[in-house]
Amino acid sequence: MNGQSRSSSPEISPLDFGEDLAPLPVYKAAATTALDFSGLLDEPLKLHEDLASGCGGQLWPAGMVLAKHMLHYRRDKLQTSRVLELGAGGGIVGLTIAKGCRIDQPLYITDMIDMEPLMQHNIVLNELGDRVRGRILNWGEPLSQEIVDFKPDTILAADCVYFEPAFPLLLQTLQDLLTLTPTATVFFCFKKRRRADMQFLKSARRAFRVTELEDEDRPIFTREGLFLYAITAK
Repeated sequence: MNGQSRSSSPEISPLDFGEDLAPLPVYKAAATTALDFSGLLDEPLKLHEDLASGCGGQLWPAGMVLAKHMLHYRRDKLQTSRVLELGAGGGIVGLTIAKGCRIDQPLYITDMIDMEPLMQHNIVLNELGDRVRGRILNWGEPLSQEIVDFKPDTILAADCVYFEPAFPLLLQTLQDLLTLTPTATVFFCFKKRRRADMQFLKSARRAFRVTELEDEDRPIFTREGLFLYAITAK
C-alpha cells in the first residue's frame, strides 16, 4: 500500500493509550551503535549517540521503525526521489536510506543548530559525504533557498512529536513543504508518550490527508505506542 491511498482505521489507536503508558527511555552515555535492520543493510549503519547537545542525540524508537519501513517497503521506489529528513537528530532515517537505497539526488538531513555537529559526525562516520548534506532547519521559519530549490518530494519525520509548544511550528513547516511540492509525501512515525501528543495528530488530520501505513511489524510496534503514517496535501 502506498502513501496516497486511505486505509482502514488502525487495530490499535493511539487514543487507546494512557498518558503514562509509554514513558521516555532512560538516557544513555555517548556511544556508537551498529545497525543492520535485521539484515536489510549489507553493511551496518554506524550511529554515534551523544546527548550533550540535546535529546535528539539519542537513538529513539520511532527512528528505528521508520528507517526499517523505508528499507523494507520503499527501497526500490526512492531512486529518483528528493529526500529530506526533519528533526533528524543523529540522522538515523536519512543515513539509513543513503546507505541502503540507490538514490540519484543528494539527501538532506536537518535539525536545529545544536544537532549539526552530530549530524556531520555521523555523515563522515558512514563515509556518506558525497550523498548526504546536513543542514539547519528550524521548524516554523521560512525554508532556506537551498531547500526551496531542492523541492523535496519525500519527507521523513521520526519522533518529532515530543514538545507541545513546537507542534504549530512543525505543522507550519509541513505545510510549507507540501505547498512547495504538492505531490510530496511525508513519512511520519511517532511514539505516543502523553495525551497531549494526540493534539498534533488531530491538527494534522485537519490540515492534511493522514493515512496509516501498512507494515508487517505493525502489531509489534503499535503495542509499544508507535504509529506510522503518510501525510499528503489534501
